[in-house]
Amino acid sequence: MTPDDTSKSNQRLGGIFAFLVVLGACITGALVIHRITLDPRTDDAEIFANFIGIAPLVSGPIQHLYVADNQLVKQGEPLFQIDDRPYAYALARTKSDQRALQGEIEDERRIIAGKRSGVDVARSSELSSEASLLRASASIEQANADVNNARAAVDRADAELAYATNNLHRIEPLLAKQFVTVDQIDQARTLRISRAQAAQQARSQLALAQATLNSAEAQYKQGQANLLQSHQQVQQASHNVTTLEPLEGQLPGKQASIDTAQYNYDHTRIVAPFDARVTNLTLSEGAYATAGQQIFTLIDTRVWWAIGNFRETQLHRIHPGMEAEVYALSRPNLRLRGVVDSVGYGVTPDADLVGRLTQPGLPDVQRTLNWVHLASRFPVRVRIQSPPTDLFRLGESAVIVIRGQSSFSPR
Repeated sequence: MTPDDTSKSNQRLGGIFAFLVVLGACITGALVIHRITLDPRTDDAEIFANFIGIAPLVSGPIQHLYVADNQLVKQGEPLFQIDDRPYAYALARTKSDQRALQGEIEDERRIIAGKRSGVDVARSSELSSEASLLRASASIEQANADVNNARAAVDRADAELAYATNNLHRIEPLLAKQFVTVDQIDQARTLRISRAQAAQQARSQLALAQATLNSAEAQYKQGQANLLQSHQQVQQASHNVTTLEPLEGQLPGKQASIDTAQYNYDHTRIVAPFDARVTNLTLSEGAYATAGQQIFTLIDTRVWWAIGNFRETQLHRIHPGMEAEVYALSRPNLRLRGVVDSVGYGVTPDADLVGRLTQPGLPDVQRTLNWVHLASRFPVRVRIQSPPTDLFRLGESAVIVIRGQSSFSPR
C-alpha cells in the first residue's frame, strides 16, 4: 500500500472515529437531558431546619449557664438559670397576702354571725313586745268590763239607798201615830245606813276599776312604744349585718397574683423545649438577661429539610410525596433519602417585569429590553428521612435529585 493510500485510510478511520465520538456525545447528552427531565435535580439548594431564638420571660442576672456554643442538648435539659430570689420573694408575698385576706374573711364571718345573732335577739324582743301589747289590750278589755260592772253596782246601790231613804222618810211620821214601832224605825235607819255604805263602797270599786282601766291603757301605750322600738331595733340590726362579697371578690385577684408570681418564678429556669443545638451564644454567667430579648438560638434537630430552587418548567414533574435524594456538599458521597413535602407557590415578583408594587398607587413599571428570558425558580421543600444528628449544619449547600415519575404514586 502506498503512502497515499495509507493516509487516505487513516483519514477515513479518523472521520469514522470522530463521527462515532460526536454520535456518542449526542446520545449521552440526549440520555442526560432525558434523565434530568424525568428526575429533576438542582444544586441550588440548602439544608434547613426550624430554629427559635431563646429569650427569657423574666429579667435578672444569669446565675448559672449550663450550655456552651454549638452544644447538642436534649429536650428538658437546663439551658440557664436566672437569679430567682426576687421572684421567690414576690411569690411568698402574694401567698401571704392571700392568707391575710382569708383570715380577714374568717374574722368578718364571725362578726357577721354575731350581728345576725343580734338580729335574732331584736326579733325576739319584738315578739315579746307584741305579746305584751296583746296582754295590755286584754287587760283594757277586762278593765272596761270591771268599770261597767262597778257602774252597775253603783247604780244598784244608789237605787237601794234611795229606796231605804224614802222608806225611812215615809215611816218616820207614822211613829207619832203609833202606826209603826220604834224597832221598825230603827231597822229602816239601819238599812239606810247600810245602803249608804254599800253605795259608797260601790263608788270606791268604780274608782278602782277606772284606775285599773287607766293603768291598762297606759300599759297598752307603753307596749306600743316598746313594739315600735323593737321594730326599729330589728331594722337597725338588719342594716348592720354586712356581707362577705367585697372581701370574697378580692380572692380571684389574689389567686391571679399568686399564679403570676408562680409563673415568673417557674420561668427563671429555662430548659430546652426540644432536641436542639445551641448556636450564637455570646454571653457568660453574670450577664443581665432582659425579658423578651434574645440570648442565643436553638436549631431544632428533630426534623431537617433540604430546600432547593427548581425552574418553573420542572415543577409540573414534582409533586408532594415523591421520593428524593439529598447530597450535602460536606459529604458528597453520602446519599440521604427524602420525601417532597411541598412545592412553593409564590416568590417575590421581578421589579423589572411588573414594577414596584406600591399601595395605593399603580405599579411602577420601568422600560426594559430583555434579550434573554430567564425561567423563575420556586422553592421545593424535601424532608430528610432519618437524618444523622452530627451531619447537618443549617444553611450548608446541598444537591437535590427528585426520583420522580417512576416512583411517584399519588396519595
